[in-house]
Amino acid sequence: MNQAVTTPKGTPQKILERLFIALQYLLPHHFLSRLMRTITRIEAKGFKNVLIRRVIDWYKVDMNEALESDPNAYRSFNDFFTRALQPNARPVAQEANKIACPADGTLSQAGDIESGYLFQAKGHDYSLLELLGGAPEMSDLFADGSFATIYLSPRDYHRVHMPYSGKLRKMVHVPGRLFSVNETTCQQVPRLFARNERVISLFDTEIGPMAVIMVGAIFVASIETVWAGTITPINQRTSSWNYPPAGRAKAITLDKGEEMGRFNMGSTVILLFGKDAAEWTEGLQPASTLRVGEQIGET
Repeated sequence: MNQAVTTPKGTPQKILERLFIALQYLLPHHFLSRLMRTITRIEAKGFKNVLIRRVIDWYKVDMNEALESDPNAYRSFNDFFTRALQPNARPVAQEANKIACPADGTLSQAGDIESGYLFQAKGHDYSLLELLGGAPEMSDLFADGSFATIYLSPRDYHRVHMPYSGKLRKMVHVPGRLFSVNETTCQQVPRLFARNERVISLFDTEIGPMAVIMVGAIFVASIETVWAGTITPINQRTSSWNYPPAGRAKAITLDKGEEMGRFNMGSTVILLFGKDAAEWTEGLQPASTLRVGEQIGET
């Protein structure tokens, strides 16, 4: 018979997990994230240097691949957290038919969008329509398509890059909660990614529509894109921005591997493709460690 793992004090691990989840429902998510934003931008050397080194030691961050390898050289903890990498640290799959990983992290799930739903974890799925802010004209683009969900831990590189070349059609900010997005929470909070705050970037590509969704989480102080900067709408309503077609003034086209955004603190990226547009690489399994630029699929 399987028994619950216990802590040294004899408290069942599952009880601790339930308490962790229950606490998240009660926490003032956005207040804590605003507080974290302030803390991570403190420039006092004594404070920020200790915080940076503690995170490096705790999460075994490899500073050899950072463009600036000296932890003390960063102006603040947020500058360290959103650090750039050496130019060749993340080679990008160059073949035109290859889909590149958009972020460092761990694969949570990858598969097909079935009957308008994405798989979250055992016993949980969530609606494509809800994920995309309730916009049927957008969800119809990805009906019977494919998805991949990538979780970024605090040790990971926190800039997000283009998985495939494309022209930006639309950006949507969807307000919401800021639950943690770790494995435990994914397994126990229904519709997690459709409940959390998120920024949806919709691109037109040679293989059809592609969406890169940056999902917020607790302590994620903000989400940025390279074309709009920090996304901080002044209200809690869904906000959207449309962009001109390719060839027009102010059109935004990004090549595969180019930086498209970043998290100020960590979270999750969800990648969407339309029907029959993409096939995930054989052997791509949940819990796989991923790096920006490596092949995760093909067209």
